[in-house]
Parts: sequence; structure tokens; C-alpha cells
Amino acid sequence: MTAAAASAVAMTGIDKRFGPVHAVRTVDFAVPRGTVRGLIGENGAGKSTLMSILYGFYQADAGRIAVDGKPVHIRAPADAIAAGIGMVHQHFMLIDSFTVIENLMLGAEGGPLVARGERAMRARLAELARDYGLAVDPDARVGDLPVGVLQRVEILKALVRGADILILDEPTAVLTPAEAGGLFALMRRLAGEGKTVIIVTHKLKEIMAVTDTVSVMRRGVMLATVSTADTSPDALAELMVGRRVGLPPAAALRPAGPPVLEVEGLSLTDARGVAQLEAIDLTVAAGEIVGIAGVAGNGQSELLEILAGMRRPSAGTIRLSGRPVDCGGRDDPQRLRARGVRHVPEDRLRCGLVKAFAAAESALLGYVDEPGFGRGPFLDRRAVVADCAAKMAAFDVRPADPGLATALFSGGNQQKIVLAREIERAPVLLLVGQPTRGVDIGAIEQIHRRLAALRAEGKAILVVSTELDELLSLADRVLVMSGGRIIGERRAAAADEGEIGLMMAGIGEDDP
Repeated sequence: MTAAAASAVAMTGIDKRFGPVHAVRTVDFAVPRGTVRGLIGENGAGKSTLMSILYGFYQADAGRIAVDGKPVHIRAPADAIAAGIGMVHQHFMLIDSFTVIENLMLGAEGGPLVARGERAMRARLAELARDYGLAVDPDARVGDLPVGVLQRVEILKALVRGADILILDEPTAVLTPAEAGGLFALMRRLAGEGKTVIIVTHKLKEIMAVTDTVSVMRRGVMLATVSTADTSPDALAELMVGRRVGLPPAAALRPAGPPVLEVEGLSLTDARGVAQLEAIDLTVAAGEIVGIAGVAGNGQSELLEILAGMRRPSAGTIRLSGRPVDCGGRDDPQRLRARGVRHVPEDRLRCGLVKAFAAAESALLGYVDEPGFGRGPFLDRRAVVADCAAKMAAFDVRPADPGLATALFSGGNQQKIVLAREIERAPVLLLVGQPTRGVDIGAIEQIHRRLAALRAEGKAILVVSTELDELLSLADRVLVMSGGRIIGERRAAAADEGEIGLMMAGIGEDDP
């Protein structure tokens, strides 16, 4: 093996348990220098745990790690950084009130003379801009930057610390299609310069577009590593879940039922006087899935929170099944649940679950007053556990243990718990934020089929997603939001992905 093809990183016999959960089972994982490696698997397969061990968030119970053939002991992220390993997280680790250069210098001040360190950092940024096209205004405030630039800052943060091995966790979750294409080009350029890139993603289209090889994990075991050129999305999906996977066909065009949700002139101005929503009009009919596309941070979250009763609008009206919703405070989330509104929040950990609770308790949040769960003033523990076990079976939550702490489930399995809790309770209107964020291809198939079945039953469904492919395959109509406004609408069956991508970037129907 030549030096160029030698492993940049080699993990051997890696094993990790979290109590009863055997997350990683004696895994070997080696990546040659100057290549892009994909790492995929079902939710709970162990891929995030494996990368967290490589970056020092967790320590393996057994196994060895070598970088460029030399053994290393990684007990914390500082050890990983010292070994030339950097990680770009799905949720950006930046301080909004700091400038770009202030964020980049945190922990890398270059000694007691900060001014000297800043000069060195500016010179390094100019060098990276020249070598990789990563130009960023070092004096821009991070909170004012679009998400595509924020990701560039995260990559710069790893590179200025000397990373030769770069781990990207779900890197396109908040990017437009054009921004994702730019990221792929950067990844190839980094590999061409001798860097090693590991991309952890559920998006098989991305794997096929950018990787040289792809490793597949299932239930903690490294199942296979294959050349991307010699495989296909269908073959990878089957490896991941152990069976053939197919999404439901698009629904046949049919007349919409009566309107279930009617929104007129909905606006929201925050405490700083900044408009978050401007004159939103939309309807969702019975037997219809309406999708809202857009880059994160363009008002979709605020819209969902208002519709779920979590936030009060500044102006506008909402009607549910022909009856007004009191937006002034009386119709809070509990009252809206009583009217048949079910809500899967975009941020499952902030709004949908309590990590310290057992899964059975998280699966009951918001519904403790339902008949069958109480014995006088107390919860019927046996009924709560049985209800959670049934939902876990229906949604293939792993491990299927209602008593396990919510924090010990993978992100995708946490998402399934929230979806099961809301979908299985006969919604009149289902509000879904990012339904398949962090969810594997097998679970995506299951979630899409369940949503399609609810549509066939005459339910009204509003889906917010940054995944344009998902909306085009799932929704009847797609609305595009940018800057707090709806700037376009298309029937999904006739929509052009490039056109919607431009709208997501803020180029509306009336723009040249």
C-alpha cells in the first residue's frame, strides 16, 4: 500500500455499551487519506456513537485508534483536535453575538497577546479563502449570517485548528440545494488536497454524489464497506435495513375536501420590533398534505408554534374546522389538542421530549388526562407502559424498552417516539415539523406511508421540512417561505426542484 493510500484513521475492535444498550460491537473502521467516506445506517445503528468516540465525546470500552499509523489516546475533543481530527456538527456550535473571528479564536487565542493571535488568524483565513474558496468576512456578526455561511465558518473552525480528518454530521440539513452542491464541491477539493472527509448522513443521494466509499452499520455492527461507484441507493438502503425499501407512490390528484385549517393575514413581530411573519395566508383541506419548504430560520418555526397554540400572533385569524381559534390566549396547546390538533415539533429535545424521563413518560407528554391512564389522582403505570410498548412496536423504536431513559435513544428513535405519540391519537389537523430529521431510510418509508394513510382517511396535514425531495414526494401542494413570507406555491406533482430551490434562497416568483 502506498503512502497516499495509507489509512488516515484506523479504528480497530471498537466496543461501547450504555448500560443495557450495546451501541457499538467490535467495529473496525479505516479510511484512506485523501478520500471521502460515507457512514450510513439505521437509527441506533451506532454510527454517531462511533464518530463521537473518534472525536472524544465518548470513550470506547475496548479497541484502538490510530492516526497516520500511530496509536492515539482520545479522551476528549481536545485530544482529537491535537491529533488533527475536526468535527462539524449538525447543530452549529457558534456564539451568535460574536464575530466570525471571535468564534474562530475561542480556545485558539495563540497566547496571552490576543492582538498577535488575531493577526495570525486573519492571515490563516486569507490562506484558506485562497486555497479552498472559503471566503468569509471575519468581522461579520455570526447571528447576522445565513446558514450556508455559518456552515462555512464551522468548517473553517476545524481547518484553522489543523484538521486533516474532517467529520461532517448531517451537513446539508439546513442548506438549499445550491448550497449543498457548493459543499460537495468543497469536500472533493479538500480530499484532492490530501484531507480525509467522513460524512455521516441519511441521504443516499448525497452519498452517491460525493463519496468514494461508503460504510454501512446495522445494530452496532459494521456490515460492509463498498465502493460508491459499484453500488446504488437501492442496494445501500437494503443493506441498511435488511430488506427492500420503497416509498409510497404519489397520491392521485383528487378534489380537496372542505378546509380544515384556514389562516388569513397572520403576522408576528418579535420583542425587538423585527417582523418574523408577514401576512401569511394558507389553507389545508381534509385529505390533503400541504408542505412548507424553506431554509431554516425563515419563519416556519414561528408559524408552527402559532398554529399549535404555543405563541401568539401580532395580527391575523385562524379557523379550525370552520370555527375561530382564539389567538389571544384562550386556545392554548391543551385546548387545541382537545379540538384534534396534533403537533410534532421541529426541535424534539426542546419541545417534544424530556431527556431525563423514561420513554413511557415522554410518550405520554400532553396526554396524561386521557381516559385509561389514571387511577384517581395517580397515573396507572401499567397502562402507561403498555401504551408506550404498543407505540414502540408500531413505529419500530429500538430498543423497545419503555423504561429506558429518553436520552439513551438515538435521535431517530427519539423522533419516532414523538411521531407515534401524535400520529396514533386520531388527529383532525396534524402539524409536523421536520418529520424525518435524523431518521433512516427505513423509518422514512414507514413515516411517509403513515402520513399517506392519514391523508387517505381524510386528515389535514401541514408538513414543514428543509428536505425538498421529501416534500415533492409527499405533499399535494408546496408553499415556499423566505423572510417570513410565502413567496410561491406549486402543485408538487408539477414542481421544478431547481425553481423551488431558488425560491428557498429568497428569489421569488416576481424576481427576475
